[in-house]
Amino acid sequence: MTESIADIALNVARLAHAEYADVRVIEMQKESIVVKNGKLESAQRSNSTGFGVRVLIDGSWGFSSSREKSSREAESVAREAVAIGRASRLAQRKKVRLAPSVVVQDRWVTPFLKDPFPVSLDEKLLLLDGAVSRLRSVPGVNIAEGFMNFWKREQQFKSTEGSEIEQSTVFSGAGMSATSIKNGEIQTRSYPNSARGQYQAGGYEVVRSMGLLENAERIASEAVALHSARQCPAGEMDLILDGSQLALQIHESCGHPAELDRALGSEINFAGTSFLTPEKRGNFRYGSEIVNLVADATQHSSPGGLGTFGYDDEGAPAQCVALVRDGIFVGYLSSRETASEIGCRSSGAMRASSWNRIPLVRMTNVSLLPGNSSLEEMIASTDSGILMCTNRSWSIDDRRLHFQFGTEIGWLIKNGKRAEMVKNPTYSGVTSRFWGGCDAIGGQKEWVIWGTPNCGKGQPEQIMHTGHGASPSRFRRVSVGVAYGG
Repeated sequence: MTESIADIALNVARLAHAEYADVRVIEMQKESIVVKNGKLESAQRSNSTGFGVRVLIDGSWGFSSSREKSSREAESVAREAVAIGRASRLAQRKKVRLAPSVVVQDRWVTPFLKDPFPVSLDEKLLLLDGAVSRLRSVPGVNIAEGFMNFWKREQQFKSTEGSEIEQSTVFSGAGMSATSIKNGEIQTRSYPNSARGQYQAGGYEVVRSMGLLENAERIASEAVALHSARQCPAGEMDLILDGSQLALQIHESCGHPAELDRALGSEINFAGTSFLTPEKRGNFRYGSEIVNLVADATQHSSPGGLGTFGYDDEGAPAQCVALVRDGIFVGYLSSRETASEIGCRSSGAMRASSWNRIPLVRMTNVSLLPGNSSLEEMIASTDSGILMCTNRSWSIDDRRLHFQFGTEIGWLIKNGKRAEMVKNPTYSGVTSRFWGGCDAIGGQKEWVIWGTPNCGKGQPEQIMHTGHGASPSRFRRVSVGVAYGG
């Protein structure tokens, strides 16, 4: 059925003399479970299926989609995509040209050990109930929550160039949080990460390996203890970030500005542009010499990152692309269209959130490569500084230069030791100056590929899954405590 739909749609595009066309037929499943204060708050499963047709005609894109998978609908949707492409010429500033790409016939599947969807609800609830029960056992905890989410996507891709690709991706994860309320103040601690947990490419084994039960009482105790901690002091000091917070820093201050459509001005209306404009490629110092950042969709170990796949949504193979090498900005996340504008090949970063959305340039696994230090070594070699963990808030301007982040918890460091806990820690900076102050990066043992399942971009908005490998790292002379004073 799906193959005939693709053939019919592509034939319509060829008869209309389209320069290029592709069809994606997709079936998606999602499961979401929330346990709150010992009760099942929600348990949902959803399915979505349909197909999208993208046509390049007279140098302009046309796109249409439908959930009805029939021969008649395939023809109708393809004709509509052609009509939209022709109408788009009215607003055309320049003709779209595609960088060359390889023709592929292949099938790719996420490596995993246990499919999460056949796992019974009872088994999943047993784990979440146990974690929430341990959170609630700590006096002073008012709200205890546990989360699980699973996604599966089956996709068939076919293009007029001859590519035929089947792809199956599976993402899994979970998390928990403890909230304590006292004298009008709210403090929350999350594990393994905020934003409802940690998510990776893989099966139910991702959840089993998290240690939710083992860490519940510690996390809850920290939430309560934050009420008695003093406010994060304000001033300039050395800053150590844990891997989860650094992952978000990478997402906002490297991943988004390295999207080539932003750098070329295509996202101004909704999400802003980028300070990493094309003339900076190869000669702009983004960070210190130990900073190396890559966009790696080929991370196929299990578990992998949320930006791991075999092929992007226009059939380009997954790649590992250098973005920053030895502190110098050297590359972009790109599509065939954007890459052609700077004389390159696509980096394989064209992705769509669903069958009814046109692909956009999106992050894959944008990661800071491991260094040769460790968290304990960084603390021991810091005379006066602060360690911050687990994101609480963030803000960054539309060029991705000026930022401010807050974390759930911090520890002051004095004479090479953790001295005391502090609450409401924040830090701010300017991207290149901040990364220029990076003088220590944790090694492979502490490197984790963190998942961001809620990255928004595009109009209409698309929520995408991205991954970010990071280990604890230190940054010299950073402004901290700016949000609260101290």
